[in-house]
Order: sequence, then C-alpha cells, then structure tokens
Amino acid sequence: MTLYQNTLEFAQAADLKDPLRSFRDAFYLPQTPNGGPTVYLCGNSLGLQPKQTEQFLKEELDSWRALGVDGHTEGTHPWLPYHEFLTQQMAEIVGAKDHEVVVMNGLTANLHLMMVSFYRPTDKRFKVVIEKDAFPSDRYAVESQLRFHGYDPKEALIQWAPPNGEELCNFADLEDLMTAQGHQVALVLLGNTNYYTGQAYPIDRITNLGHQHGALVGFDLAHGVGNIMPELHKNGPDFAVWCTYKYLNSGPGSLGGVFVHERHAQDKTLPRFTGWWGHNKTTRFNMRHDFDPIPGAEGWQLSNPPILSMAAIRASLDLFHQASMTRLRAKSIKLTGYLEYLIDDLSSDKIRVITPRNPLERGCQLSLQIKDSNKLLHDALTERGVVCDWREPDVIRVAPTPMYNSFEDVFQFVEHLKEVVA
Repeated sequence: MTLYQNTLEFAQAADLKDPLRSFRDAFYLPQTPNGGPTVYLCGNSLGLQPKQTEQFLKEELDSWRALGVDGHTEGTHPWLPYHEFLTQQMAEIVGAKDHEVVVMNGLTANLHLMMVSFYRPTDKRFKVVIEKDAFPSDRYAVESQLRFHGYDPKEALIQWAPPNGEELCNFADLEDLMTAQGHQVALVLLGNTNYYTGQAYPIDRITNLGHQHGALVGFDLAHGVGNIMPELHKNGPDFAVWCTYKYLNSGPGSLGGVFVHERHAQDKTLPRFTGWWGHNKTTRFNMRHDFDPIPGAEGWQLSNPPILSMAAIRASLDLFHQASMTRLRAKSIKLTGYLEYLIDDLSSDKIRVITPRNPLERGCQLSLQIKDSNKLLHDALTERGVVCDWREPDVIRVAPTPMYNSFEDVFQFVEHLKEVVA
C-alpha cells in the first residue's frame, strides 16, 4: 500500500501534519510577476534568504557604526572570535567534533589548502581518484595541483566512472580500480553527492577502502552539507570541504567550511599554507613569533574572517539548530519520495529519474532526464513560476528542500511538468 496519493488534498494534508512546516515562514519566497509565490525547488544552487538574516547583519553594521575598531572585542558578538559562534552548530550539521570544523574562505580555496596538506605525492604514490563527472571546479583544482607537483593529469588523474551506458557510479568498480591501482593512489577525493545525478556516495565505505590501500581520503560536500548526514567524525575521512550558499542558505558567494579529522589535529609536521589567523590565539597579536598552528581545523585559517558573511551564515545555522538535521533528513526522505511517486505516476516514456531510487543513496535532489527535450522546456517551466535547474543536455535538477519546501510545492511542480511535457 502506497504512502502517497496523487491529489492536491493529500499534499495539503501532508503539509498540515508536517512538524517542520513553520520553518517555511522563516524564509522569503521569491514572487512571480503576478505576485504569487514561485515553486522554488532550486536550493541545490542557491538557498533562500532567512528572514532573520537582515537582523543578524544589521547587528554587526550597528556595532561597526557605534564601536568602530572596538567591535572586535566589544558588542553582543565580538568580531575577534566570531567564527567560533558558528562552530558548534556547523559541527552538528556535518557530524563532527567542534575542533574538527572551521568556517573560512570559499570552497575551492579550501580544497586547494586541503590538498596542500593531504595530497603528498611520492615517486611511487602520486595518483588522485575523482569521480568521472565531478563538478568542474573540483576537477580543475585537482588537475592544477597535479601539474604544480610536476605530474601530467593524463597519467596521474584516475576517474571513477559509471558502467558504459549508465549514469550512476558502482562501488564495486571503485573497489576494482583500487585493487588495480591503489598502490599508486595518494588521495581519493570525491564529491560525495554528485551535482548532476544526485547520487550520494557511501562516505564510510569509500574512506575505509582508501585507507586500506594506503591513500588519504577527502570529500567535497557542496551538495551534501545540510542535505544528507555525512557523520564525518564517525566515518573518518581525513578532510572535507563545503560551501554554505546552497542548502545552508547563507547568501550568494558566502564562505565555505572545512573538516579536518582529529587524528591530524596535533600534527604540526603536515605541510600547509599558513596565515596569521591560524596561529596560536594567545600569541597571535605578538607579531614576532614563528608560526604556531592552532590544534585542529582552526590551524588552517589564513585571514581574519569577513564578519558580514559570517553573520548571514549564523542566521541560517540558528534555524538548522532549531530544526535539527535528524528531523530535516526524515522529512527530506518523505518529500523526495513523494516527488518520485508523482513522477512515476505520470507513466511518461519521456521522463526518467536518473538519481538512485534508494533514499539512502541520494539527498533531496532528483535529476529528471527529459527525452527529446532542450532548454526550452526549462524556460516554459520558468514562465509558469517554477524555479529549478537545467543541465545540458537534457536534465532538470529538482531539489525539494525540507527546510522550506512543502508537499504542495512538489505536487504543483509535477502538475506544471506534466502540462509542459505534454
């Protein structure tokens, strides 16, 4: 017996029973030209603005106006330790200990900083494993690191690819790859939740596999943070990086985050690019000391942080703390399951879900391949007030985000899609 029904009444009743429904009112929903709310299913590209973000930003603008430089040490949220106000709640989201997490820089900058420390090639072990359809910025970063160390990416970059004619990667193929070449692999670096297909890779199994073969392991959680529950400390990768402007709703181009497992917390021999904000806090302002890294992830900081961006992040993390990732993930499974049910109920030979059917192998995103279509289909949805994402050549990415999306959003999207495809 199905959990779902293909009716507006069912969707509205499900929303009334949703224990997280009040969080929708905590966000601004973009409006259509006629003044109604859009069907916004694009949190995988840019999360919506929390209504309290303006207040959090204004507090820091007021401190700057009233206190000037003294805002670093005075005010409700002094700027000097401001990044620490984000640490506990960010650690909750990624399943880490507080000292394993820091918010800083942009995602790709953090990826480079982590590779400086954790891609340590030798004559015999110099290769890097990524997924074949990694997000371009990840591939560019890895290729540039390989060239920086004097290696040709054609030789040193290994791509974990789906079987021929398929979209999804197979863990058994990664096992075979590591069996054949693992003795030459220095780093396994995967996107965790693939931006195109929505496939979530098993962090624990991949980490164990990489470590068994003597490689270090890292993950890019750009599409995983605030979406799945990565349990980074328990699952044990050496590092992870992420952005905060997608599911974490911190605003366009906002700061990223870094996880460094505590096994590396006290290792001062790790090579790293350094800056003064990663230096011992008790002597940071005595400008004559040699670099003494803060234990844990904070030791990878370079510069004093941009407070206004962090204020926006704090506004969103406050909501995540109230909602809890456990409840958000439970709703996400139901919400995306409803989307999958409605798509299947269309019985259309033009629409195919390429995201894994197992909820444990995906987050909230479903990638829909539309046969014989082009971007005009996406444009038609846009004209109807639907905000989703088009990826060439024929895929619509749809992400019902549990923090602010509703079952009625999902129902309305499929109604629009049905009419446009027809």
